[in-house]
Amino acid sequence: MSEKRTYKSYPKEFKEEAVALVLEQGYSVPEAAKSLGIGTNMLYRWKQQIEEQASGKGLSEDERDELKRLRKEVKNLRMEKEILKKASAFFAKEMK
Repeated sequence: MSEKRTYKSYPKEFKEEAVALVLEQGYSVPEAAKSLGIGTNMLYRWKQQIEEQASGKGLSEDERDELKRLRKEVKNLRMEKEILKKASAFFAKEMK
């Protein structure tokens, strides 16, 4: 049986401080990642996200949450629409 992989979640403040080590303190990404005990790829990703947010390209965390919620709502509405469409076709047959 396969086990579901779990990922460690880091608080926003930790991510910002980790990126600050690179941008403000002059550490290289591999040095900062090693000292914090995280993967270099993860730190590169955090750095890119923070830079995109600063330039206005990326989505803020609130915007991401809202987008996720809206996508879930759209999925539910589409499913309800399909159910209603099938139900109306069924009842239209019954009336004949």
